[in-house]
Amino acid sequence: MQDWIENTPFEEIRIGDRASLVRQLGQQDILAFAAVSGDVNPAHLDAAYAEGTAFHGIIAHGMWGGALISALLGTRFPGPGTIYLEQNLRFVRPVHPGDSLTVQVQVAAKDAVHQQVLLDCSVYNQRDQAVITGTARVIAPATKIRMPRPAVPQLQAVSNPKSD
Repeated sequence: MQDWIENTPFEEIRIGDRASLVRQLGQQDILAFAAVSGDVNPAHLDAAYAEGTAFHGIIAHGMWGGALISALLGTRFPGPGTIYLEQNLRFVRPVHPGDSLTVQVQVAAKDAVHQQVLLDCSVYNQRDQAVITGTARVIAPATKIRMPRPAVPQLQAVSNPKSD
């Protein structure tokens, strides 16, 4: 069975429309995000250090949650062809390995002149606690797109011998 991505063009979008996705954070996600972003803050990578912080353990990069919002906007709603213009995020509480996040967006406003959509964004953990809130402004696609989900390389985090 082919996995597809499909969009909702600007003209079909209504104020109040919603979309969501669910993703569980694993240690591999944290390592992969550190590798691609270069953010090697010990709060994300060093268990002994992180235990002594206010969060008492490793936490996810805040922008990992922001990247999940981007994934929702670019692959589900509005979907392929969406152009990100602006993102405002408030990081409300930490995300720990094993947490399951529900990412939600809801259309708050539309600008027909510029084909822009303002969306309220929220990310909740498995305890229904907000971990990220904010807004995103995008240019919604003008035409319908339905295509096979592009293949991406599988990442596997391995220990760097220099850091052992």
